Parts: sequence; C-alpha cells; structure tokens
Amino acid sequence: MPSRATPNIVLILADNLGWGELGCYGGGALRGAPTPNIDALAKQGLLLQNFNVESDCVPTRSALMSGRHPIRTGCLQSVPPGLPQGLTRREITLAQLLSGQGYATAHFGKWHLGDVPGRFPSDRGFDEWYGIPRTTDESQFTSTVGFDPSVVDLPWIMQGLRGEQSEGVKVYDLEARRGIDADLVDRSIEFMQRNAAARKPFFLYLPLVHLHFPTLPHPEFAGRTGAGDFADCMVEMDHRVGQVVKAIGELGLADDTLLIFCSDNGPEFRAPYRGTAGPWSGTYHTAMEGSLRVPFIVRWPGRIPAGRVSSEIVHVTDLYTTLAGLAGVSVPQDRPIDGVDQLPFFLGDQDKSAREGFAFYIKNELRAVKWRDWKLHFYWEPQVNEGKGKLESPYLFNITRDPKEETDVLVYNTWVLGPALKLVKSFQDSFQKHPNTPPGQLD
Repeated sequence: MPSRATPNIVLILADNLGWGELGCYGGGALRGAPTPNIDALAKQGLLLQNFNVESDCVPTRSALMSGRHPIRTGCLQSVPPGLPQGLTRREITLAQLLSGQGYATAHFGKWHLGDVPGRFPSDRGFDEWYGIPRTTDESQFTSTVGFDPSVVDLPWIMQGLRGEQSEGVKVYDLEARRGIDADLVDRSIEFMQRNAAARKPFFLYLPLVHLHFPTLPHPEFAGRTGAGDFADCMVEMDHRVGQVVKAIGELGLADDTLLIFCSDNGPEFRAPYRGTAGPWSGTYHTAMEGSLRVPFIVRWPGRIPAGRVSSEIVHVTDLYTTLAGLAGVSVPQDRPIDGVDQLPFFLGDQDKSAREGFAFYIKNELRAVKWRDWKLHFYWEPQVNEGKGKLESPYLFNITRDPKEETDVLVYNTWVLGPALKLVKSFQDSFQKHPNTPPGQLD
C-alpha cells in the first residue's frame, strides 16, 4: 500500500496519438515502431478501450483542465496567435484545485489554453511551466517560403513561474521542435527529484509534443526504425515515457504515484503524418469513433489492479473530478461540472464506469451522442472536410457490433432515441441556468 495518503499525480498527454498506434492497442511493431515501455506500463495497471476525448487539441485540453465540456467554456477550437483563446480566468483549473491542497504543480509541454498574460499556465495554478503556448505546426513558420515576421509574431518556447511574467526562451523552429520532448522530460525529472527531496506531493502535467505534425524525431532517433519520421517519433515517444517511469521508480515513488498516459484526440489525417485509429473509422475533427477513442493507461501499484482491460465508457472530463477527489478536494459547486468520479472504477471496487454516455459537440454543433453500445449521429462527416451537413434523420450505430460505423440501424432500434435524447436534453437544459461562455471571451 502507498505510504502517502495523498499520492503524487503524473499525467502524460500525447498529441494526436491514435488508438491503433501502440503495441498494447494492436499497433507497435505492426506500425514499424515497437512501444515496449508503454506496453509494459499497460500490463502494470488499467488499460481503457473506450476512453473518449474531444475533436482536437484545444477542446480536449480545456475539458481536462476545467472538468467541463468545451461548449460551456468557449474553448471550441484553436484560433490564430494574438487573438483571444483558451480558458477564461473564471474557470477553475485542475492545477488550481491541486495547488490549493498543497501540491507542487508543473506544466512542461504544449498548453494551448491561452497565450496572453493572465492565461499562461503559471497564471492558472501551475507553480512553473516550460513549453509552447499554442501548437506545434508553428515550428514550420520560419522555414516557410514567404514567412513575414513583421505581420506574424515569431513562435517561441516559453517559461514562467507563478507570480512572474512568462517569457520567451528561444524561437520555436524545426530544430527546436526536434529537441523539445527531450527537454520537457529532463525538466519533468528534475521537478520530481526536487519535490521528492522536499517530501512534497506533486502534480506533473506533461503534454508531450509528439506526434503532432511536423512529426520530426530527435536527432538521436532519426532513422532509428527505418520506417520513416513518424515511426521514429513513435519510438522516441515511447522512450520519453520510459524515462519518466524509470525516474519514478528510481526515486522510490512508484507506490505513491498515480500515473496516467493518454492522448488528446484521434490521429492526424494529413499525409505524410497520417496516423491510425485501429479498428475505428475516422480521424480527429470528426465525430467518428476514431476521433473520440484514444489510448488511456492508468497505473497506481498496490491500488489499481495490474493487467486489467475495460471497454467501459470514460470521458476526459472525468479526470478533473477523479483527480480532485484523489487529492481530497471538492470540485466547484457554482457551475456544472461534467466530469464524474471514476476512482472506484479505476481501483477495481466496481466493474462499471460511473457514466453511460455523453453528448459530443464540434464547435457549437451537437454532432453525436454516445450511450452504452450506441452512437447517434446528427451530422455525417466520416472524414475531415467531407461533411454532408445535418441529417434529416439521424444515423444510429451499434459500435460494439459495428465498430466502423457502417450500417445505420435506427429503423430497427428507435427505442434508443429515448434514453439518448434524454441525455442530450438534460445537458442542454443546464445551458439555461448556466449560460455558456462565448468563444473569444475576454477576462
């Protein structure tokens, strides 16, 4: 049993990692990129086959940090630099909750929830941060023909401390992009070492840059697989996760640390960086299962049974409520919190998840609702930019029997409309009492 009542929390978030990439999810060597470290981690804890996120980077990260669906917070999709984006300061972040419980908090990686003073990680509950305020494709800017820094700000890797102004460290170009994940892990290990020595519980949020395009490996991993840059980056990402797991073990903190590894959304669809969602159809920016379902592994030795696999539905908002409860802090009571406490499920005290489904929006549109084994689509966009608009009659799929969502069975199962639409109505009714924050809302 862990010696500390309040465990450390390490949350590693991969970027654009599809369900079918890792060995433990049917990929790995089949994709030209063995992932032994992550596969070993899966055997040591709980692997979820039905962990669900939002359609792309910003909405998922906002849901994780706020415990609320993006339609509520205005974090519907990313916008160009210099324009209002991200979580308003009205939202209470997971880092704020944990910091209030005495946790040391650090963010090393991709933020994408605000790039103006007052919205950087060090303004939102993190004691320290290092990484990129927005997204990885900006590393291409300075190498692009016609790029004009007089009209677009240079992209920077930044850092900041609580109570101080965040500052640029170096320009985020293609060379920096190749080395950033190594830097993030080095800083993460130093943070854990420092707080272990001080015997202070910590929350390490490590949103890696891999596998977001341009998917370029560290020079030490370039050519490692012989299967191209994407596979080389997969192998590097697995190595970086292994470095963190090894450091936790060497510090004697494994039994005192709840460790999560997951992804922010489904795979990239652009060549040559296209990924795979395994048995599911679609990529990110759609309402297909390939967009919603991503890898999720959670380990807590002695508390979470090893080698467990589950297809129960869990949503990214649940991490907010679950981790807050783990730290002994209540979630805000003055607003709807969509996340539910999944700790009893994670610990194996119950076989079933605490949720049966959720409504899924892209921007302001209700695209689908997922309930038990069923998926009801109100719009149809099987691939990015191939949408056919709102359907006159929804499509219904049994995603256990029909994982690729190929055969509409609504006419034979209209009974599913009852519970699915009740879920949607309950969710939308809450908008009246608690109006949604519009996108681009200023603090």
